[in-house]
Amino acid sequence: MRNVFEAISKFGHDEDFAPLETDGFEATGAPAGSREKLEVLAERARQGLPLWHHEDRPDYSGLTGVVRPRD
Repeated sequence: MRNVFEAISKFGHDEDFAPLETDGFEATGAPAGSREKLEVLAERARQGLPLWHHEDRPDYSGLTGVVRPRD
């Protein structure tokens, strides 16, 4: 099976699916909840990779938030 979706389609469950780490499995510095992080997670799922990399960004340190003036 290439990814969890194919496993579910074929067997009706994902109990036996195990994602594989390949050369393309790299960490991301995108913060949790960001559009970029969600896109990385979706691509990992499509490729059959684990969702979480042990070197993914663990916190929000060093980030600056957008300040929008009030109307």
